[in-house]
Amino acid sequence: MARELVYGRRPVREVARAGRRRILELLVTERALRAEPWLEDVDGVRPLRRPESALSEAAHTRDHQGVVAFCEPYAYADAYELASRDRPLIVCLDQVTDPHNLGAVCRTAEAAGATGVVLPERSSARVTPAVCRASAGAVEHLPVAVVVNLGRDLEETKRGDLWAWAAAGDAPTPVWEADLAGGTFLVLGSEGKGLRPGVRRVCDDAFSIPLAGRVESLNVSVAAGIALFEAVRQRGGTPSS
Repeated sequence: MARELVYGRRPVREVARAGRRRILELLVTERALRAEPWLEDVDGVRPLRRPESALSEAAHTRDHQGVVAFCEPYAYADAYELASRDRPLIVCLDQVTDPHNLGAVCRTAEAAGATGVVLPERSSARVTPAVCRASAGAVEHLPVAVVVNLGRDLEETKRGDLWAWAAAGDAPTPVWEADLAGGTFLVLGSEGKGLRPGVRRVCDDAFSIPLAGRVESLNVSVAAGIALFEAVRQRGGTPSS
C-alpha cells in the first residue's frame, strides 16, 4: 500500500482529527508520548516507541518533535467542484515552489475559512511532509486542488459571480478597494517571478498592497493573508463556506 510521511506533533494530530486519511504507522518517542497523551488514542493504530535517532532517520530530518506517521496518500480536491460552491473564496498560486511558502499560505487560508487552494501541475510545490509541517496540519482540513493549466482553469471557471483578482504590485487598485465580497479567486505569484503573463491576462482585474516602507515586495504568504482577511472583512467577518 502506498503511504506518505507526516511528521511533527501538530501535523500528525491534525491528520488524526481530520480523518481524511488513515494513519498506517505511528512512531513516537517516550518524551512525546508523555507530553501528548492523545497519541495513545489515534484510531486504528498503536504508537510504536522508538529512540529519537530512529525517528530522525525515518523522517529524514530532526524537525519531527518526536512524532512521525506514515499515512495514506494525500487526496487532492477537484478544482471545478471548489469553484462551483456558493460564493467561493479560492487562493490560486502560480509558480510558488517553496514548500514553506505553500504551507504558510495553506495555514492562513484554512484559518480564514477559504474554500480551498489551487496549484498548477508544473513549477509548483505540492503537499509534501515539509508543507504539512509548515502548515501546522492545516492541509488536512483545507481542500487543495492541482490543475494542468492554471490560466485555462481560471478562464473556464470564472463567471459573473466569480471573479479572478490578480495580486500585482503595479495595479492601481489597493486591496481594500477591490471587490472581494462575492465569489473570488485570489491569484498570487511567487515573490521573485510574480504571475506569468498568461495567468494575469485571464484575470478580471488586479489589486495591489501599498507598501510604506523601503522593501519592494511582500512574501507571498503575507500577501495572501492580507488579501484573505480583507475578503473576510468585506463578507461581514464571516468565513466562506
